[in-house]
Amino acid sequence: MRFADLAAAYDRLEATKSRLEMRHRLADLLRPLRGDELAIVLYLSQGLLRPEYEGVELGVADSLARRAVALATGGEDAAIARAAKASGDLGRTAQELLERRRATTGARPLEVGEVYEAMRAIAAASGEGSQDVKVQRLAGLLERASPLEGRFLVRFVLGTLRVGVREMTILDALNEAFADGAKPSRAAIEEAFNLSSDLGLVATTLAGGGVAALATIGLEVGRPVRPMLAEREPTLEAVLARMGGRAALEFKYDGLRVQAHVPRDGPVRLFSRRLEEIGAQFPELGPELARAVRRPPAIVEGECVPLDLDTGEIQPFQDVARRRGRKHDLDRVAEEIPVCLFLFDVLLDGGTAVYGEDFPSRRARLERLVRPTERVRLAEQKVVDSPDVAKEFLDEAIAGGGEGVMAKSLKEGSAYRAGARGYWWIKYKRDYTVGLSDSIDGVVVGAFHGRGRRAGRFGAFLLAVYDPGRDRFESFTKVGSGFDDAALAEMPKRLARWASDDPPASVDTGVAPDRWFRPGVVLEVRGAELTVSPVHRAALGRVRAGAGLALRFPRFTGRYRDDKGPTEATTSAELLEMYRRQVRQAAPEEPDAPAET
Repeated sequence: MRFADLAAAYDRLEATKSRLEMRHRLADLLRPLRGDELAIVLYLSQGLLRPEYEGVELGVADSLARRAVALATGGEDAAIARAAKASGDLGRTAQELLERRRATTGARPLEVGEVYEAMRAIAAASGEGSQDVKVQRLAGLLERASPLEGRFLVRFVLGTLRVGVREMTILDALNEAFADGAKPSRAAIEEAFNLSSDLGLVATTLAGGGVAALATIGLEVGRPVRPMLAEREPTLEAVLARMGGRAALEFKYDGLRVQAHVPRDGPVRLFSRRLEEIGAQFPELGPELARAVRRPPAIVEGECVPLDLDTGEIQPFQDVARRRGRKHDLDRVAEEIPVCLFLFDVLLDGGTAVYGEDFPSRRARLERLVRPTERVRLAEQKVVDSPDVAKEFLDEAIAGGGEGVMAKSLKEGSAYRAGARGYWWIKYKRDYTVGLSDSIDGVVVGAFHGRGRRAGRFGAFLLAVYDPGRDRFESFTKVGSGFDDAALAEMPKRLARWASDDPPASVDTGVAPDRWFRPGVVLEVRGAELTVSPVHRAALGRVRAGAGLALRFPRFTGRYRDDKGPTEATTSAELLEMYRRQVRQAAPEEPDAPAET
């Protein structure tokens, strides 16, 4: 496949606002492809070179990309920097410069495969002289590229492809391109993806053998499973009622969720809920898990929390957050901030996939599989059948350093549902019963210029929740409270790679910020209550025709949810449930009550 054809497809996708039309266009792009070429196109379309969990990064900063553009077009780096700053898109700047460049005669057209291999070489370059290698490789591609190809080459290396293609849309397109388009086929495709976290593998398997072939995709140590998620209930009575009067309660630890892959031989690998490999940040856990797990290969899940080894007390989440993303002084930080992994589930036991077994069976397996150590323990659990006993256990959880309890169904059918959210697991925190004290994980989709003492920087941010059914991010509030000077200085750095000149196709809002951002950064916020809003789009029309939901008096908690991707943020359905369960919901709502915007 010629790269020009792929660039033209990306150009059409970028101009498409309708998700249905986007799906059709993507299906048309994928349908003729097979094998490695199909997988490569899917990876590239996500802005990746390999599945996300492999963590392959190009390592090309803006300055290196500008050097490559200057080398390929004969432009001056300073002039290119000024033009890119004005446009906000170095890809567009490269396209304009390539349009002015005299056409290269006899240049061999770029093929998708060779572009991919060049990108792999750029990613692999390291050590002394590696920056020059990256610049030369990219410049070599740009010298042969058409202006449109140049736009997407530069965007790709900077991680700003901007074609608006997300995982759910890709799954829909695969169903249309290689299956019958029906719901059962779509469900089978998504299940295979949730178990493998690899769209390239799913696509090539589906294209080669149809939906039936997807059954061959199972668990594999080193390939993370998309985590199962929980729902909420407002009271412990409601939790038990939802679960038929009896449930297993576990401490809800406030830490980092970790999926541990323990091979028969070789190093243990740890993955976050975003499927990032984080073993290097917690070097003490790998050897400890290798000793604790009796029957490798195994895949187990748990919560990593900071621990005072002298007292045995759990420490605040902020302590363990200091270890996320670190690349230096790891041993020193491990001594300063020791952690413990509290395991709560098993998916693979001695090479046998057990995620399909009911939860009581999996818990029993986990207890037999794990030999607890100082750093690897089992989550505290108790089976309860009355609200009074449940409340006693909740008190124990709070006293033990937890933030609440997780309730897990003991019923037949309580399998581990990878990537799914449902009432088989329910999380409950004491503050769920007091107003709207529960936190919301919102995705930043816009920013507003500050005023007064915040002049000259962003002063507030537009947040959205995610609607999986629409594959859209729907705004629900504008938050400025809770940010100190350090946080306000931090936000532009976190948001830089997600900046967009135009409203992203995946964002739905009636609010116009001063600066748009593609969904990428997740913040935790709290507020006083949820109300209907004429300008926000979360759960649009579900409470009142033409109105969405808005959070009043929002406040940033100071917690950046780096452990969550944008599609793992609070959903529109969860926000709607929170609205319905507010204590104040019992009172009639004022028809013209103003909402926070």
